[in-house]
This record gives sequence, C-alpha cells and structure tokens, in this order.
Amino acid sequence: MDNKAYPHLLAPLDLGFTTLRNRVLMGSMHTGLEESRDGFKKLSAFYAARARGGVGLIVTGGFSPNFRGRLHPLSAEFSSSRAARAHKNITDAVHNEGGKIALQLLHAGRYAMSPFAVSASAIRSPISKFTPSEMSERQILKTINAFAKSAELAREAGYDGVELMGSEGYLINQFICQRSNLRYDDWGGSYENRIRFPLEIVKAVRARVGRDFIIIFRLSMLDLVEQGSTHEEVVMLAKALEQAGVTILNTGIGWHEARVPTIATQVPRAAFAWVTERLKQEVSIPLVTCNRINTPQVAEDILSSGQADMVSMARPFLADPDFVEKAAQDRADDINTCIGCNQACLDHAFVGKRASCLVNPQACYETELVLTPVAQNRKVAIVGAGPAGMACAVAVAERGFTVDVFEKNDHVGGQFNLAMQIPGKEEFKETIRYFTRRLEQTGVNVKLGYAAPEDDLANYDEVIIATGVKPRIPPIPGVDNPKVIDYQTLIRDKVQLGQKVAVIGAGGIGVDVSTMLTEPENQNLDQWLEEWGIDKTLTHEGGLLPHDEYISPRQVWLMQRKPGKVGKGPGRTTGWIHRRTLEKRGVELLGGVSYDKIDDAGLHITVEGQSRILDADNIVLCTGQTSVEELSEKLTEQGINVHVIGGADVAGEVDAKRVIRQGVELAAKL
Repeated sequence: MDNKAYPHLLAPLDLGFTTLRNRVLMGSMHTGLEESRDGFKKLSAFYAARARGGVGLIVTGGFSPNFRGRLHPLSAEFSSSRAARAHKNITDAVHNEGGKIALQLLHAGRYAMSPFAVSASAIRSPISKFTPSEMSERQILKTINAFAKSAELAREAGYDGVELMGSEGYLINQFICQRSNLRYDDWGGSYENRIRFPLEIVKAVRARVGRDFIIIFRLSMLDLVEQGSTHEEVVMLAKALEQAGVTILNTGIGWHEARVPTIATQVPRAAFAWVTERLKQEVSIPLVTCNRINTPQVAEDILSSGQADMVSMARPFLADPDFVEKAAQDRADDINTCIGCNQACLDHAFVGKRASCLVNPQACYETELVLTPVAQNRKVAIVGAGPAGMACAVAVAERGFTVDVFEKNDHVGGQFNLAMQIPGKEEFKETIRYFTRRLEQTGVNVKLGYAAPEDDLANYDEVIIATGVKPRIPPIPGVDNPKVIDYQTLIRDKVQLGQKVAVIGAGGIGVDVSTMLTEPENQNLDQWLEEWGIDKTLTHEGGLLPHDEYISPRQVWLMQRKPGKVGKGPGRTTGWIHRRTLEKRGVELLGGVSYDKIDDAGLHITVEGQSRILDADNIVLCTGQTSVEELSEKLTEQGINVHVIGGADVAGEVDAKRVIRQGVELAAKL
C-alpha cells in the first residue's frame, strides 16, 4: 500500500516475531453472529471484508473462557477443541486476505446477566440484575487456567494472538479496583494483591502459547467511576504487564456503569488520546489508543504527534470495510464515515439483535444483503434525495440500473441537513458528503430544485417515492400564535428564540432541540471534559473530578403527553446521556402533560391535575411528522411499478437506520 497520504497510519509495526502491515487495529465488537445459527460463516465473510480492506490487526468480539464468564447463558464461549475447529473458518478467511486476527477473551464477572455471575466480591453492579458470588481461591485459579487454555486453543484455531479484556468493568477490571474488590486474602486489599489476578493470567497465557504469539491487554487507563484506579496505579500495572509478557497495551476508557459518555457522537473526536499519551512515556511496548477516531486524518494526527503507536477503530469498520485501503489511496472523501450514533451496533448488541450500521446496512449482512449486477438495464426514478432516497439511488446504480433522482430542494440530504446542525450530531454532514460523492461516482443523474410531476415519471420502469416527512402540527387551541414554531423551521432558518422556551414533544427531535437551545457556545475539548467531570490531570481516583455543572442561561421546558421518564430520546445506549445532559443544564422535564391552549401569556398545561402557565417567549413543536407523499396512488393507477420508502412510507419518529436499510433492501430486490 502507498503510505504517502498518511505515513504514520500506514507504517508497518514490527513486533519482533511478526510485523503488522499498518498501525490500524480493528477493535472488538460483539456482532450477535457469534451465537447465531450459521453465524461463523457470516462472521468469516464480515472479517474477511475488513482484512481485504487493509486492516492491520482485527480483534474479534468477546468470547468467554468458561461458562460462568458468559455475558448471558447463551453467549459465546471458547474453551474446547470443537470451538477451535469452528473458528478455523474465521482465521483462514482473514489470512487468505493478508490480514491478522486476535481472539478477545472476555469474562463478564458481575456484568453477567445470569444467576451464575461471579466476581472478586459479592457486590452487584448498578447496571446488573444479579448479585455475583464471591470467587473462592480455587475458582480464581481455575479461571486463570481457563484463560490460558482458551489462549492455547486460539493458537490451535489459527489466531495470531489474543486480547485479554481487562477494562470496561469486566471481571479482570473488577479485581483491580477497590470499587468491586473488598477481599482480605492474597487477591484483595493492597493494590499489589488486586493486580495479581491480571498478572497471573498474562503469565499463564504466555507460558501456554510461547513467545511468538500476540498478547494484547486491554487496560482500563481511565475508569471514570468512584474508587477507580489512580494514574500511578495504572502505570504500575502497565509496567508489570510488560514484564509479564504482554505484546501490546490497548486503551480502555470507562466502565459500562460509568455515567460519562465515552463513544457516543456527542463525544469530541479523539477525546481520550491524551490518556494513552500519558502512559506512553512509561512503557516500551506499543500502545493503542481508541474512542471516537473515525477519519484517517484524526488517526494520523494522533500517531504523528506521538500520542500512541496504533489506533483502534471499531465502529468505523462497520461503516466502511475499505477504510484503510481508501486512506492508502488518498481517497478519504470516499470513506463512509462512522457517525457514532450507536443505533444499529451497540443498541442492537444490548438487546441480543445482530449488529449492523446505520450508514451501511450491509455490515454483518455481507452474505445476505448483496447487490448483484442486474441482467438487464432498466430506468429507475427516485423522488426525494433524503437519506432513504440517496442510499437507494446509490445501491440501485451499483447494480447497473440507470437512475434519475428528483429533489425539490436545491440540496440533497433531507432531514440529515437538520440533524447535522444539532450540537453533538455534526457527524451527520459526513453521511451527506459520502452519499453525494457516491451519487457522482455511480453516475446517478440528480435533478435539484425539481419536484417531479407525474407526467415525467411515466417513462420509467420503476419509480421509488422517498419524499420524506413534514412536521405534524397538533390540534392545540392557539397553535397558530406567533410564539409557535415547528422544529424544521427553527433549525433550517436558524431562528433566534427568547430566553424562555417550551418544547412540546420529548422524542428524539424534542431532545435534540432542547440540547441545541442549552448548548454552551464554542465548547472545546477541555470544556467538554470539564462539563463531564473528567480529570485531565489524572490526580483523582478513576479520573473523576468534583465539578460545578454548567446551567444554561436559557430556561427550557421539555414535555411529553405520556407519563414517565422524559428526555431519553430513542437510543438505548445513548438515552441516559441525553437525559443527563438536559438535567445538568437545568432543563425542566415534564411527563404526563395535557396541552390546554397557547396564548400571549404562554403555554397553558395541566400536569398531575394541576394547571400551570409556562410564560414562554417561544413554543417549539416537536410533535412528530406526517408523510409527504401524494404520487404513489396516481402512478399505480397508470400501471407504473411504484415503491414507497423512508418517511414517505412510515412517518413516525424519524429513524435514519430504518429508512437507509429500507432503501438498500429495495435496491437489492429490484
């Protein structure tokens, strides 16, 4: 590969006994294929595509070394020769593409979603249903041996190495920190005793696999929980791990129970590279940094400034398997950028669904959602160039159809043009950039500023309606008052609002608008770290600072009709971040609200039987959408093949994940 474009990113890394072709590690992700029927065949195709795309070293999703370490009773385990034989398909597929791959060994400890959970001490985590049993010394020794045996089996299976999951609050991390280790024996008490467990695992693994096998240790460098490790303790453990035989140290940031965002789109790019940099001066083995690295330039900047020796990217390889190859060819604009939304990856993984990607629905569906070349060219018209229309147009064109896109506005992107203006959602502009580029490259004819009349569509073999949505106006008396504005007009026209704003509707859009209205001006990384109480000096336990919270000078009320929690938005793994952000900024969250009327005095509501008047200067409507679709019935009557996708099909809550997948799936079926 040519390495002129990103010389540090694409430089080989000599590990002594083997060389990685570049400085890119594809971080561990659980896909859900690990447990599914015929999953290994699909996993092989998934990893092979990333190896073919140039990744230096792939790390699999987590496999438990024994039964009690499984995340839930049916989770994947790697502890037998039979498992090793099954994994051979994966390692062969990666090696055939010139890649290298390591198996992650992960023991859930107290995060296990079963009554079989075990940990250093019998302390239930805040995010678990089960209190773990305290491990006996015999169980500890058997677990150490299980890690070593699994590593030996991984070598048999053809893996180039293993990653020992020592971060994110899993079992190894639970032994290390006083938060979850209250033992008084040789495995608890002093820090030297608490780190005995990870060190004995590394020594046992190294003894079993020999010297020419990669051992990555995922070290929690910033716990972001109370009673977490201090920086001095992290340094002590890192040095001891190096002595024990670790090849590469990978960075872990935050326990799963931490109340600080670490990978969501609200987190600034490369927000934690400074943590790895602090440790890099203390050890001589390669260090990997991670979290919110999603472009070749961000990665290159980290490496060229000496903050790390490698970069780990996980979700960016769901978004684009050819990320590295495109970087090597100086084609960064052609990369389908990860927007950090979590909606199709982590949100799926946490409910036992197969992971995929909002911007690339073919991720983890490489053998099923296939865009085969069309046998006979046909003319396809697509009305609307929002996310659904763009994704569908590109996929249809990739198959070899002739595609014309009609867009009534003077730009493509639809609702994404609004989303990218929300603080913390700026990444959405990358998706518009990517699809705009692909529309050009695939020869799609895009007609902007042109609302296609039905006469123009009569000459096409297939017509796809993707005209999107418009705001729903609720039947509240006085809704036509000048104080009232809908969310689309507010964001599109950048309307300046008063100091008191009532937001009606607390779905994803209402949460976004409330966040936008209370955002501090021109916030930089240091201010973001300060807002979330992250100690950049690394002098406090767990890297957490006592801090004063930012209260917005603007008063905002966020309301919903249904009773219960308000302000979480639609994301399962990001909902708590949205709610916490709004609470921190002083937004008043109201559930079970009846909207009585709007007049010059403000918004009249009833909450829990009590009448209130919110003296709002402005009232923003985030009350859902209705479809913008008037063509399909007329065209169908003329005998034209018509398909309706995206918001035009189902308005509901705006769901980019659904509409992009729907567009690509339709393209595959035509």
